[in-house]
Amino acid sequence: MRVLIVLPLLFSLSCGWKIFHLGKFRGPKSEVSPSRAFPDLWFDQKLDHFDPTSNTLWKQRYFVNDEFHETGGPVFLMIGGEGKADPIWMEQGMWVEYAKQFKALCFQVEHRFYGKSHPTENSSVKNLVYLSSEQALADLAYFIRQMNKKYSLPRGTQWVTFGGSYPGSLSAWMRLKYPHLVHAAVSASGPLLAVSDFSEYMRVVRDSLATHSDECVSAVAEANKQFEILLRHRIGQQRIDKLFNLCDSVVDSSKNDISNLYETLAGNFAGVVQYNKDNRQFEGAIDANITIDVICDIMTKSSIGSAVTRYAAVNDLLMKTYDQKCLDYKYENMINEFRNETLEGATGAGMKY
Repeated sequence: MRVLIVLPLLFSLSCGWKIFHLGKFRGPKSEVSPSRAFPDLWFDQKLDHFDPTSNTLWKQRYFVNDEFHETGGPVFLMIGGEGKADPIWMEQGMWVEYAKQFKALCFQVEHRFYGKSHPTENSSVKNLVYLSSEQALADLAYFIRQMNKKYSLPRGTQWVTFGGSYPGSLSAWMRLKYPHLVHAAVSASGPLLAVSDFSEYMRVVRDSLATHSDECVSAVAEANKQFEILLRHRIGQQRIDKLFNLCDSVVDSSKNDISNLYETLAGNFAGVVQYNKDNRQFEGAIDANITIDVICDIMTKSSIGSAVTRYAAVNDLLMKTYDQKCLDYKYENMINEFRNETLEGATGAGMKY
């Protein structure tokens, strides 16, 4: 039996909805044009690699940079992940420096269902059967075979895959599953094992905050204790409404709403830790200047007020950065975003960022 990993579920469970929910908490990002044009190229891809009776094809997007390539050189394949492929990567990043050194031909392939690569008309439940890491790996294997033919690459040409985070997992899995096609794999921060209750993730967040100071970790813990006390009575709940600028009052909210609010506020810190000082400015990230040091300086600055007030100040900073008027924590609203089946124009938890 094959294991199907549906990406929105995998990454919302492992990273938390508000980190995964790029439209609000990891964006928006401005458009950045590369210094040279890398046009959209299209490849006839199979819809289902594991059904021999299916002949359905769809158009998958990819980019190519042959500037550095010399006959006999390797081929580098940058693997796309759970977002649109960005042509800026065709001239940025260490893999390009490696390509210059080894005279490599460079490809970037967009992951099925993301960006402009739409294998089906929508992301309904019946179509999500085609959204799996297994199908994505088979996409790449088929792509490699076809590009070997299209570019008349010499027999024995070595392919090297690259990826970070989920694409890092795909990169490692490509070498494992298709060793006859992939000579080597570069996997940066690849989560290789799916975990449904990923408590270890927040332990990494705690340890990362501790690199600033133990005081920062203590302040966050104290803020959560004070937050819990405020939730116990109506006056405290009304204070939470104002402190965190909630779109809807927390008074009489459901258990799921409260849980989602806790996760949203924790996600502020988890998101900053995840992208701390990772040099995303060239991609147009607007929050790259918000680091562990920035949020911990706020959490340890007693002149701001109580720990929960400082907790709210961190939230306020992030809301202003992402131009949010109020904080939406309602569980049903989150679920409705995941119910969005459109591929064009969907944001956040939808299939296109």
